[in-house]
Amino acid sequence: MGLNLRTPLVVSANPLSQKVDNIAAMEDAGAGAVVLFSLFEEQIRREADKTDKVLRATTNAFAEAADFFPDLEEFSVGTGQYLEVIRKAKERVDIPIIASLNGITADGWIEYAREIEQAGADGLEINVYFIPADLRLTSTDVELRYLDIVQLVRSTVKIPIAVKLNPYFSSVGHMCQQLTMAGADALVLFNRFYQPDFDIDELKVLSNLELSVPAEIRLPLLWIAVLYGRTPASLAATTGVHGAKELIKYLLAGADVAMVASAILKHGIGWIADILEDLDRYMTEMKFVSIDSFKGAMSQQHVSDPAGYERSNYIQILEEKNWR
Repeated sequence: MGLNLRTPLVVSANPLSQKVDNIAAMEDAGAGAVVLFSLFEEQIRREADKTDKVLRATTNAFAEAADFFPDLEEFSVGTGQYLEVIRKAKERVDIPIIASLNGITADGWIEYAREIEQAGADGLEINVYFIPADLRLTSTDVELRYLDIVQLVRSTVKIPIAVKLNPYFSSVGHMCQQLTMAGADALVLFNRFYQPDFDIDELKVLSNLELSVPAEIRLPLLWIAVLYGRTPASLAATTGVHGAKELIKYLLAGADVAMVASAILKHGIGWIADILEDLDRYMTEMKFVSIDSFKGAMSQQHVSDPAGYERSNYIQILEEKNWR
């Protein structure tokens, strides 16, 4: 994104960054940058008395679809407060502060993206949290919605833009190319969609959220390794970073940064320092003098057997594995 970071570990959007004291603690622990908690389009529209339009645009497949989304009253920070967090954080810390907008329609964020830039944010993460519940939508319709949003925001602000995308496109690599052409400076792989659960006794939709686990790194690890060296956009890996091992794997795949949230929600902000200490220890043992000296070393371009990322390797595993 053109930002100079002191470490490759970035705090991804999470509730802890609602407090500037926590952001300062993240800097003290060694975070390279902080992505602020997300501001939702529904919040902006609620303040403008236009929430009904958003809900109609996204839940028209069936009436009960609204039950799959959090209650708007649960959002505790308004738009004005969000801008104030940006201003105060910029006064308090030296590391980059990246705002996060979470939206679903092309016209839901443009004005606020401009206000975020004016508040002093160093960058903007676009989190298109869109579940295409309308069965009439085609894959092209879905992709165009992402691209339209990126193009509109790019034409509105000059600060770097990162796009947090999901892994469910039929051609992830092509979509990444399209987003870059639309104006994205960085790609964040991958978004963890809110996935509802059921209470089978009360017959209710459960609005709970599970923290990530290290095993979840494999899908973003694959695509980071495939995309490395093939896109001009910066690559950020998110999901599953609970220790230095996951951070190192993402860097070996070719990520510029890895992002952490669940681990610090579980262990505390000080866990950042522990991860970075273990990274430093690994680099010393492996005689790596810098991040660049091993970044991308395990990408598809650089490994001795690039087919290890493709179907042939899957078949080989199945043939060699003794399942008895």
